[in-house]
Amino acid sequence: MKLPGKKIGILIEGDFYENEIFYYNFRFPEEGAEVHFLSRLWGQSSLTFQGHELKAPWPCQESFESIDDEELATYSAIIVPSGMVADRLRYTEDLGKLPPAAEFLRRAFAQPQILKGIICHGLWLAAPVRDVVRGRRLVCHNNLHGDALAYGAEFVDEDVVVDGDLVTARSGNHCHLFARKIIEILSERADATDSLSVAEQLLSAAAR
Repeated sequence: MKLPGKKIGILIEGDFYENEIFYYNFRFPEEGAEVHFLSRLWGQSSLTFQGHELKAPWPCQESFESIDDEELATYSAIIVPSGMVADRLRYTEDLGKLPPAAEFLRRAFAQPQILKGIICHGLWLAAPVRDVVRGRRLVCHNNLHGDALAYGAEFVDEDVVVDGDLVTARSGNHCHLFARKIIEILSERADATDSLSVAEQLLSAAAR
Protein backbone atom coordinates (compact mmCIF):
# COMPACT_ATOMS: atom_id res chain seq x y z
CA MET A 1 0.00 0.00 0.00
CA LYS A 2 1.32 3.43 -0.98
CA LEU A 3 -0.90 5.71 1.12
CA PRO A 4 -1.20 4.32 4.66
CA GLY A 5 -2.44 6.93 7.10
CA LYS A 6 -3.31 9.48 4.38
CA LYS A 7 -6.68 11.27 4.41
CA ILE A 8 -8.38 12.21 1.17
CA GLY A 9 -11.47 14.43 1.10
CA ILE A 10 -13.83 14.20 -1.87
CA LEU A 11 -16.65 16.70 -2.36
CA ILE A 12 -20.03 15.21 -3.20
CA GLU A 13 -23.47 16.47 -4.24
CA GLY A 14 -26.34 15.47 -6.51
CA ASP A 15 -25.80 14.41 -10.13
CA PHE A 16 -22.35 13.03 -9.43
CA TYR A 17 -20.75 10.72 -12.02
CA GLU A 18 -21.19 7.29 -10.46
CA ASN A 19 -18.33 5.49 -12.21
CA GLU A 20 -15.88 8.11 -10.96
CA ILE A 21 -17.08 8.15 -7.35
CA PHE A 22 -17.29 4.35 -7.19
CA TYR A 23 -13.72 4.16 -8.48
CA TYR A 24 -12.33 6.54 -5.85
CA ASN A 25 -14.24 4.76 -3.11
CA PHE A 26 -12.32 1.55 -3.84
CA ARG A 27 -9.04 2.74 -5.38
CA PHE A 28 -7.78 5.08 -2.66
CA PRO A 29 -8.53 2.70 0.25
CA GLU A 30 -6.80 -0.02 -1.76
CA GLU A 31 -3.62 2.00 -1.19
CA GLY A 32 -4.39 2.44 2.51
CA ALA A 33 -5.90 5.94 2.34
CA GLU A 34 -8.81 7.04 4.51
CA VAL A 35 -11.51 8.55 2.28
CA HIS A 36 -14.01 11.16 3.48
CA PHE A 37 -16.93 12.31 1.33
CA LEU A 38 -17.76 15.90 2.22
CA SER A 39 -20.70 18.12 1.35
CA ARG A 40 -22.92 20.91 2.60
CA LEU A 41 -25.49 19.22 4.81
CA TRP A 42 -27.70 22.25 5.49
CA GLY A 43 -27.92 21.48 9.20
CA GLN A 44 -28.87 17.84 8.65
CA SER A 45 -26.96 14.93 10.17
CA SER A 46 -26.80 13.31 6.74
CA LEU A 47 -28.05 13.67 3.19
CA THR A 48 -28.35 11.14 0.39
CA PHE A 49 -27.43 12.36 -3.08
CA GLN A 50 -28.44 10.77 -6.37
CA GLY A 51 -26.05 9.99 -9.21
CA HIS A 52 -26.42 11.46 -12.69
CA GLU A 53 -26.59 8.40 -14.92
CA LEU A 54 -27.55 5.40 -12.80
CA LYS A 55 -29.51 7.40 -10.20
CA ALA A 56 -27.46 5.57 -7.59
CA PRO A 57 -27.86 6.84 -4.01
CA TRP A 58 -24.83 8.10 -2.10
CA PRO A 59 -25.21 8.92 1.61
CA CYS A 60 -23.00 11.62 3.13
CA GLN A 61 -22.59 12.29 6.86
CA GLU A 62 -19.68 14.76 6.83
CA SER A 63 -19.85 18.50 6.20
CA PHE A 64 -16.89 20.58 5.06
CA GLU A 65 -18.48 23.53 6.86
CA SER A 66 -17.49 22.02 10.22
CA ILE A 67 -13.84 21.57 9.22
CA ASP A 68 -11.54 24.26 10.63
CA ASP A 69 -8.06 25.01 9.28
CA GLU A 70 -6.38 22.76 11.83
CA GLU A 71 -8.47 19.76 10.81
CA LEU A 72 -8.17 20.66 7.14
CA ALA A 73 -4.39 20.40 7.51
CA THR A 74 -4.79 16.70 8.39
CA TYR A 75 -5.94 16.00 4.82
CA SER A 76 -3.38 14.99 2.22
CA ALA A 77 -5.67 15.79 -0.70
CA ILE A 78 -8.99 17.47 -1.46
CA ILE A 79 -10.75 16.46 -4.67
CA VAL A 80 -13.48 18.27 -6.62
CA PRO A 81 -15.07 15.60 -8.86
CA SER A 82 -16.84 15.80 -12.19
CA GLY A 83 -20.56 15.78 -12.98
CA MET A 84 -22.75 18.53 -11.56
CA VAL A 85 -21.21 18.40 -8.08
CA ALA A 86 -19.31 21.69 -8.42
CA ASP A 87 -22.26 23.50 -9.98
CA ARG A 88 -24.56 22.50 -7.13
CA LEU A 89 -21.96 23.32 -4.49
CA ARG A 90 -21.24 26.80 -5.83
CA TYR A 91 -24.75 27.92 -4.93
CA THR A 92 -25.04 30.66 -2.33
CA GLU A 93 -28.25 32.07 -0.93
CA ASP A 94 -26.44 35.33 -0.13
CA LEU A 95 -24.79 36.81 -3.22
CA GLY A 96 -22.73 39.03 -0.97
CA LYS A 97 -20.92 35.99 0.42
CA LEU A 98 -18.83 33.27 -1.14
CA PRO A 99 -20.50 29.87 -1.49
CA PRO A 100 -19.31 27.77 1.49
CA ALA A 101 -17.79 25.17 -0.83
CA ALA A 102 -15.84 27.82 -2.75
CA GLU A 103 -14.58 29.26 0.54
CA PHE A 104 -13.52 25.74 1.57
CA LEU A 105 -11.65 25.36 -1.73
CA ARG A 106 -9.87 28.68 -1.15
CA ARG A 107 -8.83 27.54 2.32
CA ALA A 108 -7.46 24.30 0.87
CA PHE A 109 -5.42 26.27 -1.67
CA ALA A 110 -4.03 28.37 1.18
CA GLN A 111 -2.33 25.22 2.49
CA PRO A 112 0.19 24.14 -0.19
CA GLN A 113 0.94 20.84 1.55
CA ILE A 114 -2.60 19.74 0.65
CA LEU A 115 -2.82 18.33 -2.87
CA LYS A 116 -5.80 19.80 -4.72
CA GLY A 117 -7.44 17.66 -7.39
CA ILE A 118 -9.98 19.12 -9.82
CA ILE A 119 -11.40 17.04 -12.64
CA CYS A 120 -13.68 17.85 -15.58
CA HIS A 121 -16.54 20.21 -14.62
CA GLY A 122 -15.14 20.42 -11.09
CA LEU A 123 -13.44 23.60 -12.30
CA TRP A 124 -16.80 25.36 -11.92
CA LEU A 125 -16.22 25.53 -8.17
CA ALA A 126 -13.30 27.89 -8.80
CA ALA A 127 -15.56 30.45 -10.51
CA PRO A 128 -16.21 32.46 -7.29
CA VAL A 129 -12.53 32.20 -6.26
CA ARG A 130 -10.77 32.53 -9.60
CA ASP A 131 -7.57 33.70 -7.94
CA VAL A 132 -6.80 30.15 -6.80
CA VAL A 133 -6.28 29.02 -10.43
CA ARG A 134 -5.19 32.28 -12.04
CA GLY A 135 -1.89 31.71 -13.82
CA ARG A 136 -1.97 27.96 -13.06
CA ARG A 137 -1.51 25.28 -15.71
CA LEU A 138 -4.56 23.03 -15.87
CA VAL A 139 -6.94 20.99 -17.98
CA CYS A 140 -10.70 20.61 -17.72
CA HIS A 141 -13.57 19.36 -19.86
CA ASN A 142 -13.37 20.77 -23.38
CA ASN A 143 -16.69 22.53 -22.76
CA LEU A 144 -15.00 24.56 -19.99
CA HIS A 145 -12.04 25.68 -22.09
CA GLY A 146 -13.45 29.21 -22.24
CA ASP A 147 -14.16 29.17 -18.52
CA ALA A 148 -10.56 28.24 -17.77
CA LEU A 149 -9.30 31.13 -19.87
CA ALA A 150 -11.81 33.51 -18.25
CA TYR A 151 -10.50 32.45 -14.84
CA GLY A 152 -7.00 33.47 -15.98
CA ALA A 153 -5.69 29.90 -16.05
CA GLU A 154 -3.34 28.43 -18.65
CA PHE A 155 -5.22 25.64 -20.42
CA VAL A 156 -3.04 22.64 -21.30
CA ASP A 157 -4.46 20.18 -23.84
CA GLU A 158 -3.51 16.98 -21.99
CA ASP A 159 -5.57 14.39 -20.11
CA VAL A 160 -3.86 15.03 -16.76
CA VAL A 161 -1.88 18.12 -15.78
CA VAL A 162 0.19 18.75 -12.66
CA ASP A 163 1.10 22.25 -11.50
CA GLY A 164 2.66 22.10 -8.06
CA ASP A 165 -0.06 21.31 -5.53
CA LEU A 166 -2.77 21.22 -8.23
CA VAL A 167 -3.69 18.13 -10.26
CA THR A 168 -6.36 18.43 -12.94
CA ALA A 169 -7.88 16.02 -15.45
CA ARG A 170 -9.98 16.41 -18.58
CA SER A 171 -13.11 14.37 -17.83
CA GLY A 172 -14.67 11.88 -15.46
CA ASN A 173 -13.64 9.13 -17.87
CA HIS A 174 -10.04 9.98 -17.02
CA CYS A 175 -10.58 9.40 -13.29
CA HIS A 176 -8.26 6.37 -13.32
CA LEU A 177 -5.38 8.47 -14.69
CA PHE A 178 -6.25 11.28 -12.30
CA ALA A 179 -6.30 8.96 -9.26
CA ARG A 180 -3.07 7.30 -10.37
CA LYS A 181 -1.30 10.65 -10.50
CA ILE A 182 -2.63 11.69 -7.07
CA ILE A 183 -1.48 8.38 -5.58
CA GLU A 184 1.92 8.78 -7.24
CA ILE A 185 2.44 12.31 -5.90
CA LEU A 186 1.30 11.51 -2.36
CA SER A 187 3.46 8.39 -2.33
CA GLU A 188 6.53 10.35 -3.48
CA ARG A 189 5.89 12.96 -0.79
CA ALA A 190 5.68 10.23 1.84
CA ASP A 191 8.91 8.66 0.62
CA ALA A 192 10.65 12.05 0.72
CA THR A 193 9.42 12.66 4.26
CA ASP A 194 10.59 9.22 5.37
CA SER A 195 14.01 9.80 3.80
CA LEU A 196 14.32 13.15 5.52
CA SER A 197 13.35 11.60 8.85
CA VAL A 198 15.99 8.88 8.47
CA ALA A 199 18.63 11.47 7.54
CA GLU A 200 17.75 13.57 10.58
CA GLN A 201 18.03 10.52 12.84
CA LEU A 202 21.44 9.66 11.42
CA LEU A 203 22.67 13.23 11.88
CA SER A 204 21.36 13.23 15.44
CA ALA A 205 23.10 9.92 16.19
CA ALA A 206 26.34 11.20 14.68
CA ALA A 207 26.16 14.34 16.79
CA ARG A 208 25.90 12.23 19.95
